[in-house]
Parts: sequence; C-alpha cells; structure tokens
Amino acid sequence: MAMSTHKSRQKGGLFGLLIGDALGVPYEFHRREAIPDPQLIEMTPPDGFRRAHRGVPPGTWSDDGAQALCLLASLLDKGRLELDDFAARLLDWYEKGYLAVDGRVFDVGVQTTVAFRALMGGAAPHLAGPAEERSNGNGSLMRVLPLALWHQGTDEDLVRDAYLQSRVTHGHARSRVCCALYCLWARRTLSSHAAPWDDAVRTLRSLVTPESEEHEALEVHIAPDAAPEGRGTGYVVDTLRSARMVASRRSYEDAVRAAVTLGDDTDTTACVAGGIVGLREGYDAIPGRWRSALRGQELVTPLVDRLLARSPDP
Repeated sequence: MAMSTHKSRQKGGLFGLLIGDALGVPYEFHRREAIPDPQLIEMTPPDGFRRAHRGVPPGTWSDDGAQALCLLASLLDKGRLELDDFAARLLDWYEKGYLAVDGRVFDVGVQTTVAFRALMGGAAPHLAGPAEERSNGNGSLMRVLPLALWHQGTDEDLVRDAYLQSRVTHGHARSRVCCALYCLWARRTLSSHAAPWDDAVRTLRSLVTPESEEHEALEVHIAPDAAPEGRGTGYVVDTLRSARMVASRRSYEDAVRAAVTLGDDTDTTACVAGGIVGLREGYDAIPGRWRSALRGQELVTPLVDRLLARSPDP
C-alpha cells in the first residue's frame, strides 16, 4: 500500500538527512574551490579526487546521522525527550559504535568531545555542553530533525525540547536557537506551509523573551530576514544559513549537491539541507541510486517504521 504524502515526507526527511550526510563525507575538509563540479558529486567521488575518511566505504553516514538516530531511538523508546537516556545513547555511540554503520565512529566534533568527557565525569546532561561563544559548532543542529518529526506537542513545547537536546553538547544560546528555528522550519515544511521559513521565524519571535540571550542570537547573529549566504563552515549559524540557501533548489539532488559544493563541513551542510528538502519533496524524490547506496539501512529502517506507525496523517 502506498505511503501517504505526509508519511513519505517524514521518511524523506530522515533519509534525506542520512543520504546528505553520506554524500558529503568524502568531500569534507576541502575548500570550495577544490570540490568537483556539481554534476560530478556522487557517493564515490571522481577519479583523482583526494577523498576525506579514505577508509570509510561510500554511502556511510557519519556522526551526524548516528547522533540523529540516537535521538530518534530515545524519543521512540521513552515517549518523551529524556536527557539522561539521550546522553547515555550518545555515549554508547561514542564508546561502542551504537547506531554507527559497521559500529565505526569517526569525525567526532571538538565541542561534542568536551561535552562527552563532562558527561563521563558525572555532569548533568543539561549542563554538559560548553556554553562559551566560541563553542558554537553545528553538532546539535545536525541531529535535531528527528525531534521535529516525532514531536506532537505545541510549538512552544517543540522549542523548549530543541533547546534542551542542544544543551547536552552545545549549551550556548546561538546553538539552541538555531536548533529551535530549524525544528519550526521543519514542522512547517512537513505540513506544506506556503512560507515555512517565514512562519517559523514569526513563531519563534513570539516565543523568545525580548532582550534575552535567545533574542540576541536570533535577531543579531542568525538575522533570519536577511538573504541567506552559504559558506559551508562548521559554525552553527553558517550551517543553518547555508541549508536555507541551497534548500531553494527545486530538487533534492540539486540541493544536496549545492551544499557539498560549499566545501569544508560538507557532510553536515548536506545533512541539514537534505533533511529539509527531503521533508518537502518526499522519499521518492531522493534519487534511487543514492537510496540504494546508503549503507546501514538495517539500523534505520526499524526506527523509521516505528516513527511512521505512531504518526497519524493530518
């Protein structure tokens, strides 16, 4: 029986995230001028390209996808965002390869590593993530999409939980607000809102306290009304802006290839953009060759089935 459009979009969002991540892995750490032409970007790079993570087979998701699946598994098992459980699963990934393809962990972010060490030292999950201004990598943004796919509460509840899941590894307001805005954007994309980004911004503005650190993060640093610019760096604001810019492309394939061409943190930019465009276009709009090439599907398929089973059509 064919999937409904709503469920196809949910599945497209999660697989869009994982496939964008896997597509970007071989190109990571290269400056944008060294990235091949868009039409040549595939899971296996062109001959002669000096690929990153050379021991990792093509089609493998990275820390981005594994942490997103940790979040989804925790939400499905616990029925709510339970930070102790989520943090334990992240550590299980870090130490034992839980929900990593082949059980292999690679490319762990600097701030995430600091947070994990704090957790292993007994820190409470909501206090583990570094909160300094320089600790605004994209490690909590890259994994947050499953929260928006799973969540059935109010926008205020979704924003609160987006902030909380970020705190486990990235405690600064900028990281937290990027996660919240992305979740609202994803929720409106899933529901086919005519202007999902603009409505997400309007909603978040109504929920942010004036003159708070969250207000400053939104209005001064994210500047959501400005034309998006893509730079491909690991800075959380750059990643969100880059995803917004390439998401304007009409197809999933064009969008994630455009994300990779920005260079540097190619896997995360394509992961964040791929999740949104997969939500908008649906699972079948992701090229079949990339769906087939994605490794680790035995890990993700049971989680997707559980997610779709609990999600009534609107």
